[in-house]
Amino acid sequence: MPSFDIVNEVDIQKLDNAINVAVKEISSRYDFHGSKTEVDLDKKTMIINVLTENDMRVKAIQDILISRMMKQGLDAAALDFGKEHYASGNMLRKEIKVKKGIDKDSAKKIIKVIKDSGIKVQASIMDDQLRVTGKKLDDLQAVIASVKGVNVDLPLQFTNFRN
Repeated sequence: MPSFDIVNEVDIQKLDNAINVAVKEISSRYDFHGSKTEVDLDKKTMIINVLTENDMRVKAIQDILISRMMKQGLDAAALDFGKEHYASGNMLRKEIKVKKGIDKDSAKKIIKVIKDSGIKVQASIMDDQLRVTGKKLDDLQAVIASVKGVNVDLPLQFTNFRN
């Protein structure tokens, strides 16, 4: 039976490249001249650590990261901007989490959309991804089209399309 997977994956190498380009841009920008700004990616926990002086610079760094991710072909919806925390002195620390996988609530929302569409396919949750199986390839393509219209605040990819 034909099937495909709905996943949320972020290419770590592209993300690392986007962050490196963003760091270079931050170091060359005039409004960051003389600031103690640090941006780095922890690849094990998939968290981007930002350390800078004020809220305005934090917002500018977020905008730079989003634009650099877009240029690398990554979806900025994969970033979870949390709250700023005050570090020592007058410094602000922000941890930006990179979302990987589909959480249970989003998976249930996607499955509900698939079932409400009336297409004869089966969707099942497998860890942090969804597997959709059906008898016809046209049905699977219709499911992909309907799921693309759903807003789940995650960048979704459709992989392992098998016949």
